[in-house]
Amino acid sequence: MQSPLLPPGRPLWRVSQLLVGLVLYGVSDAMVVVSGLGVEPWDALSQGLSRTVGLTIGIWTNLIGAAVLLLWIPLRQKPGLGTLCNVLIVGTSMDVTLALVAGPDALWLRWTLLIAGIVLNGFATGCYLGAQAGPGPRDGLMTGLASRGHRLWAVRWGIELTVLAIGFLLSATIGIGTLLYAFGIGPLVNFFIPLLDMDRRKRSSARQ
Repeated sequence: MQSPLLPPGRPLWRVSQLLVGLVLYGVSDAMVVVSGLGVEPWDALSQGLSRTVGLTIGIWTNLIGAAVLLLWIPLRQKPGLGTLCNVLIVGTSMDVTLALVAGPDALWLRWTLLIAGIVLNGFATGCYLGAQAGPGPRDGLMTGLASRGHRLWAVRWGIELTVLAIGFLLSATIGIGTLLYAFGIGPLVNFFIPLLDMDRRKRSSARQ
């Protein structure tokens, strides 16, 4: 995606929405992890590495984001401010939340954390993508590969199944939450992005 570091127009609001989205993304990821009912594919890789090698899941999330960003170079992808902030903020927010929120014993509370975490993740994704300040490293990798002639859905499923399989081999928690995330996050993001897309809101205001 050929994007500048930060697009023009309402920069303070754009950056604020971006940062809120990234912090909430880390919080939502942590909620799903704490539920103990299964993590999303990329978190499975981070959790597996954390359990096998050491370091926190948040540190691994940031390190993996930085490593994926290097794969943008041969794909000639250009990062935006949101891309760089993603690498620094999501994992950090995740670790802070995990340090503050204990995993509940009651099954209904675990389910509440899971569902709320997935919905919040969809909202957070809409926030940071709607700021139009650049995609996250993982999203950029997928769109970069898709721009080379591959189908986006095939690229997405191929990458996520690969990292999920590695996470499984490294003893990550794979379960019903993993499936719910896989099938629920797409519709949620599609719902929230039109509401939070800054450029779309700007065009709507201009027509009024």
